[in-house]
Amino acid sequence: MSKPRIYQNSSFILGETIPLSEEAFGHVIRVLRLSVNDIIILFNGKEACQYTAKLTDISKKQAHVEILVKHEIDNESPLNIHLGQGISRGERMDFTLQKSVELGVNTITPLFTERCGVKLNGERLEKKRLQWQKIVISACEQSGRCFVPEVKQAITLSQWLAQETAALKLNLHPRASHSIMNLKAQAHRVRLLIGPEGGLSDDEIAQAGNAEFKDVLLGPRVLRTETAALTAITALQCRFGDLK
Repeated sequence: MSKPRIYQNSSFILGETIPLSEEAFGHVIRVLRLSVNDIIILFNGKEACQYTAKLTDISKKQAHVEILVKHEIDNESPLNIHLGQGISRGERMDFTLQKSVELGVNTITPLFTERCGVKLNGERLEKKRLQWQKIVISACEQSGRCFVPEVKQAITLSQWLAQETAALKLNLHPRASHSIMNLKAQAHRVRLLIGPEGGLSDDEIAQAGNAEFKDVLLGPRVLRTETAALTAITALQCRFGDLK
């Protein structure tokens, strides 16, 4: 049986006994109901490694683990993808974030677009961003990734398009003339723009073109936003990354 992988934002030293964070404690003890001497795998989201640890004591509000073994992990794609995702409603956005992380996305910026249909600001927006970040962490725990992608602050599409980057810039567009699989340029970094449920407006597509985003096509059918994002990421990983 595989050992549970748990994210904890801290440093680990072999032989050291450390307390689990509040969130790690809740997951390990209250959800998984593990006991003293059970083994878990820890990672901190910042290193290409993970650590085998043993639960040494458990109280009502805290648990300690002993760090036993360090394992080097090499499963990050050579392709760095920054996903600019038009914000969609409810579970569609959650699903997109979760699966894009499993497929190897490195950075995610939620985008306010003309047709996103989601009204968030201030504290509610930050609360939502933190919720999205937790989904990303959970996806890393499940998929074996050691580096945790960042969910950046949600901004407008125009703000994101104006950011400077040396990455290949792509906009998934159902009426594009070039297939994503036939891109001639080699790429190690990609900025991928995906519209919300209603798609990007003609004006937004023009803005992306003015910002040197290349329109690319996946196929003859119109895809839902969550399907479009995941299909495009898969195609890019096949073309430039580590999916074979």
